[in-house]
Amino acid sequence: MEKLLVSACLLGIPCRYDGKSKPVHDVISLSKKYKLIPACAEELGGLSTPRIPAEIVGERVIRYDGADVTQEYILGAQRVLDIAIENGCEKAILKSKSPSCGRGLVYDGSFTRTLKTGDGICARLLVENGIKVINEKETDKL
Repeated sequence: MEKLLVSACLLGIPCRYDGKSKPVHDVISLSKKYKLIPACAEELGGLSTPRIPAEIVGERVIRYDGADVTQEYILGAQRVLDIAIENGCEKAILKSKSPSCGRGLVYDGSFTRTLKTGDGICARLLVENGIKVINEKETDKL
């Protein structure tokens, strides 16, 4: 069975910044076709759950309180890439809009829920390493 890397929050694991999850039935149901490999880049980077929201500002990841957490996001992304490689994952479904996992659109750093074109830190690293990344609304693209 092919292995598919998935943002842990999409599988119902409470690891989001707000301490909640965002389970998506269409993603969970993929377990009939794929072996789902859950991962949370933010937790793997050493950030707590819950945690202060963060957004991408230029090339940095900045929390709402102004603290720079870029290194934690980079570390978490590398650990997720390691998990993907160890498991032979060629595809990933990641949480849209996230500063870690967003693909195509992420919040713009103003903390006003405004979106801009771009990828989260983890999504970008996975794509750079040849892993196909989609978001939870694009399961038909598998």
